[in-house]
Amino acid sequence: METYQTVVTFFQTGGLFMYPIVVVLALGIAIAAERYVFLSRSRATNRKLWTTLQPMLSKGDLKRAAALLADSKSAIGKILHYGMSRSTTGRRRDDINTAMEEGLMEIIPHLEKRTHYLATFANIATLLGLLGTIVGLIQAFTAVAGANPAEKADMLSASISVAMNTTAFGLIVSIPLLLIHAVLQTKTVEIVDSLEMASMKFLNMLTEQTEAAK
Repeated sequence: METYQTVVTFFQTGGLFMYPIVVVLALGIAIAAERYVFLSRSRATNRKLWTTLQPMLSKGDLKRAAALLADSKSAIGKILHYGMSRSTTGRRRDDINTAMEEGLMEIIPHLEKRTHYLATFANIATLLGLLGTIVGLIQAFTAVAGANPAEKADMLSASISVAMNTTAFGLIVSIPLLLIHAVLQTKTVEIVDSLEMASMKFLNMLTEQTEAAK
């Protein structure tokens, strides 16, 4: 209860700029949660599809593989479907690889969507905190301008302490947002790398099956 009261007092004495920082925090948490769930689900569905697809390619069952890819909504399914579709019209390895690269270029923006906002929100929170402190200091110096000289030091130190709350809160918000941004970026890079690796394995297996069929 004492901790709760301390937090409430800290927020109330921070001034008007505490509220926009709270809005930035709420938006950042919402985006972070949505992106984490999306990326985790994308990674799981990609892995599940590849586990199902790999035995089909190894056995040369390209018709079932093509049907599986055509029905898939996963990122890896869409990319490999580009390659499978191109393999029916052109047997050249470079053509198939180019088709999958085109698919990857379409998928990457969806994986990176909204993640960059977290870094922007972190900067905004810091700047709002600094702005709130500057405004608070201006108000503090204005308030003590006509005060008794004996009381000026005490009044000024109290006012500065309150004004610094916005900077502290801005940093409290911005640091976790930057950390979350780094985590999501790492997660996105890992998914992109796995898609590129799966594309190369798919291309090699498809080439082997094509050569064997000749």
